[in-house]
Parts: sequence; structure tokens; C-alpha cells
Amino acid sequence: MSFGVPLLLVTLAFVPVLLGVYVWQLRRRRRQAVRYSNVALLRAAGAGSASWKRHVPIALVLGALGLLGLASARPTVRAEVPTSSATIILALDVSGSMCATDVSPNRLSAAQAAVRSFVEGQDDETKVGLVVFSGFAQLAVAPTADRGELLSAIDAVTTGRGTTIGAAILRSIDAIAELDPNVAPTDAVDEPSTDGPGLADPTPAPTPTGGAGGTGGGVPVDVAPEIIVLLTDGANTRGVTPAQAAEQAAARGVRVYPIGFGTTNPTQMACTRDQYGGFQPRARDFGGPGGGALGGRNFLVVDEGALKGVAQTTGGEYFAATDADGLTKVLADLPKHVTVSEQDIDLSAAAGLFAAALLLAGLGISIRRSTS
Repeated sequence: MSFGVPLLLVTLAFVPVLLGVYVWQLRRRRRQAVRYSNVALLRAAGAGSASWKRHVPIALVLGALGLLGLASARPTVRAEVPTSSATIILALDVSGSMCATDVSPNRLSAAQAAVRSFVEGQDDETKVGLVVFSGFAQLAVAPTADRGELLSAIDAVTTGRGTTIGAAILRSIDAIAELDPNVAPTDAVDEPSTDGPGLADPTPAPTPTGGAGGTGGGVPVDVAPEIIVLLTDGANTRGVTPAQAAEQAAARGVRVYPIGFGTTNPTQMACTRDQYGGFQPRARDFGGPGGGALGGRNFLVVDEGALKGVAQTTGGEYFAATDADGLTKVLADLPKHVTVSEQDIDLSAAAGLFAAALLLAGLGISIRRSTS
């Protein structure tokens, strides 16, 4: 337990002081009582009720005062709270590598089917948003409970050139910030690029405070109820790095759950005409025949190291799926991992209400005794 205003705990000192005054008054009355010669009469006057019962009202009042003093110090406790009504941002990779046929009929079709199933399985209170990314990231559907709009957008995605995992995370954070005032929008960062120079910005990325709900030597960060589920089949090729984006997510308490999709031996690429959109991938777009490496990195294969780093930094969890059934299972099991989050619960109101109840109880007992 921690306190927002610990200095006010000094008010608790009044409780033992008042208790001491009460005990002193009892002893003073007892000394005066021995002046009466008829002790039997005094005993008869006090008969019929247990001696401890007359102390109950003052005990209730002292307990209420103690609770009020505790409430004034703003006590908080960190506990796990359900997030079943949270917002989920689905960040879906639609780069050209999603046309790889190592997952039948291709990665994109399998991902679309699994994501559709995941969306349909959410309860009516959960809002889901869709971010799609290839060479850039965009919010396709703002968080909504309208399943029809989401499913239509999922069916209509088309592929593009490049994979911007970091930008997708930042865009997802901004979508959450538009709904949750406790989550700040992202900051501009320097953008190192793999296949071209990025846009430089002098504003540095914020220093995370130990990840979601951690301390890291700074002020603890409350875990946001909203989460990001990022599904990708490759590696970041340009723009903000996943590590930079993860730092911003951690600084805001936003957890990211990356899902690495596809095998380590991608075959030929084949998408439908609708899936190709304005970009039909060629082998040379990925570094050579069969998806060879560019600069030592095969962009048709999941960069598990980067995705695991994102999960660790943000307090999420990394999942791997090599086929359609595996991806469907990962998404189906995901709510088991994100139904609770740690947050600071303010106990001030509860302590104040309990104190009021004790005062009313003490007053009621006193009135009843005086009228009986």
C-alpha cells in the first residue's frame, strides 16, 4: 500500500490521544464513585448490561476517525483488475511478403481468416480498432464495437511495399490516445531507415519508466486497459524501429502483444488480384530469388528478436504461429493473457464510506441507550 499524501497520516495521532482522554475520564469517574457509601446500590444500577457494551460507541467513533485520517492520506494499492471491456488495436501487416504461400493459400488470406474469427469472438463491450501497415501505417478503422465495419475493412486490405512495424505501434498508440485521456499521444523520433534515409526530428524518444507497470527507477506507470495486438510476418524495413516505438508504448503503460507469422522457409508469392492492390511483389523486392537477405536480413522471415524485445519492454507477450491453425489458436487464446492488468486502486472513497458507517452505528447505539 502507498499513500498520495503521506504527511496527512499524522492525523492518526489524534486517535490514541482521544483514547487516552477517554480512559482518563473513566478512571476519574471510578475514583469519584467510591465516595458513595451504598456500593450495592451502584452495582444494582449497572446490572443488566455487560460492562464492555458501554464502550462500543466510543470504539466506533475512534475507528471512524482513524479511517478518516487514513482516507485523507489517499491510500492506494496495486492490484490486478479485469480489462474485459478494454480496447484492442489490431495492427495487421499487409506488406508484399504476406503473399508468400508457405501458409496456404497465402499468409494474407490465412491472417484475414484468423483475424475475422478473433473479431467475431469478442464480447459486445470490447472495442476493436484496425491499423494496417506496409510502407506506412494507417488507422483503417477507429476503435468500435461495430463488427460489420471491421470485417469489411479486413476483407478489403491490399498489400504494399515495405514493413513499418515501429510506425504501426506508434499509430496504434495514437488511436488509443484519442479514446483514453490517460494515454498521451506519441512523440516524434529520429527515424533510421534500412532501405532509405528517414525523416530526422530533433525530439528524442521518451525514456521509459521501467515498462508497463514497472518502476525502472522512475515513477510507476499505470497499465492502460487498452492493448495492441501486432501481427507481422517479417522485419522492420524502414522508419521508426520497433525498439523506439516500444519505449514510447512502455512510457504510456500500453502493452504490445506481437505475433510472428509464417515459416522460416517462405516459398513463392501469390496473392489474388484484389489483394495485390497497387503493388505486385517481385523476388528482387526482398533481396533476391526466394526472398534472399538484404543487408544480412531476410525480410520474408519474422524478426523474432525484435518482436520479443517489444513484448518485454511493454509488458506484453510474444507469440509465434507458423500456419493458419496456429494463428487462429494464438488469437483465440489471447484473451486469457490480457484479461487482467495491474493498476493502482484508490481506497480513499472506500475508507471514507466505512468511516461514515461506523459513525452512524455509534450514533445509533448511543441514541438507543439514552432512550431505553
